Amino acid sequence: MAKFYLALMLMVTSCFNTAYAASIVVFGDSISAAYGIEVNKGWVAKLQQKLKQQKKDYQVINASVSGETTSGGVTRLPQILKQYQPSILILELGGNDGLRGQPPKLMQQNLQKMIQQAKQQKVKVLFLGMKIPPNYGKAYNQAFEKVFVEVAKIEKVSFVPFFLEGVGGHDNLMQADGIHPNQQAQQQLLDNVWPALTPLLNTP
Repeated sequence: MAKFYLALMLMVTSCFNTAYAASIVVFGDSISAAYGIEVNKGWVAKLQQKLKQQKKDYQVINASVSGETTSGGVTRLPQILKQYQPSILILELGGNDGLRGQPPKLMQQNLQKMIQQAKQQKVKVLFLGMKIPPNYGKAYNQAFEKVFVEVAKIEKVSFVPFFLEGVGGHDNLMQADGIHPNQQAQQQLLDNVWPALTPLLNTP
């Protein structure tokens, strides 16, 4: 019996100590933190599953926090980079800045700083763009969306122009608040990310 429990403990330990060649950190807000749904049903969990199916030796670390803004991200990212030393950073922030009416210029400065923080550590970046509801006014919406395009252009990083493409504005794929994607939308979110992520995998 003792030998059985010892063998069981070793099996459990090996599961938690699986060696990966590299890691991917998803650094986002509530959308990537799987707000309102089971975490293991979110797009980040689906990404880990797809990588395994594709025999891509990456561990996905979800460092997303609901309510996170770009200002909070700038403060938090250095420790995340130090702790996990990822090969790839998927940056998904800015939505909460827009919903709170934060100045687009400040958001741009923060986003660029986070990308530069990653670059300094030789981390490849995939940057996810966002849009906000039209009730914020045409001028603010245009300024908000322009930030993502400008940041991607200036920093020369891989870019998904609208992370919620095919999801935002579709009631059947959104939760009751009209802001957060529901469980049925998670595969589409992954499908939006995957084509831009693939070239970054297993490349210098």
